[in-house]
Amino acid sequence: MRVTVIGCSGSFPGPDSPASCYLVEHDASAVLLDLGSGALGPLQQHVDLDRIDAVLLSHLHADHCLDLTGYYVYRHYHPRGPLPAIPVFGPVGTADRMARAYDLDVDPGMTTVFDFRTYVDSVQIGPFNVSVARVRHPVEAYGIRVAAGGRSVVYSGDTGPTESLRALAREADLALFEASFLDGGEQPDLHMTARQAGGEAAAAGVRHLVLTHLVPWNDARLTLAQAQEAFTGPVELAQSGAVFDLA
Repeated sequence: MRVTVIGCSGSFPGPDSPASCYLVEHDASAVLLDLGSGALGPLQQHVDLDRIDAVLLSHLHADHCLDLTGYYVYRHYHPRGPLPAIPVFGPVGTADRMARAYDLDVDPGMTTVFDFRTYVDSVQIGPFNVSVARVRHPVEAYGIRVAAGGRSVVYSGDTGPTESLRALAREADLALFEASFLDGGEQPDLHMTARQAGGEAAAAGVRHLVLTHLVPWNDARLTLAQAQEAFTGPVELAQSGAVFDLA
């Protein structure tokens, strides 16, 4: 399984990265974890947009879902005609949210090219087993675990520290955990600090931690240092274009 960081900037695109988007591939299959603002352009450097099998939205804040509007244009107005509908998993109300974002009538909205579905505990998408857990955020939000070929990646989305994320991430090969704040900025019902991200990863027993949702005004070196004090395994900052092969 291969994981490519498309965008990892928190809350708004940064100078070196769009907002949240992660490409997960196994064999000839591919799914997206979020499709946040600015991500659709650089995504095309890594995968043919026709190849995406499903989009998994952690929640409906703009920095995690808004580029689905551009992807709708690609699939709806494709030169070959509208492409077959692919699943888009998300919270309740995702179809209406995305229709309003593009000023469409909610019926049919984007349903001609996206098959909107609400999350269940576990679902199979091609070779991927996808499981989710509700996490701590002001809106309905989910952590997402994707497993294939005996390997697993867990994406926190946006969350404060929570047992549900630790349980979802248990012994994952790769954890993409958000680290929006530094020490002193704790807001446990909104986001994690870098130290909290490291602590959650340690408690879950993950093998490799990558810090995501990196807000551009934070000191990146301090973000990494604070996470490393709480997690003794391999830990690094997400970077747009970074690739992780889980073999």
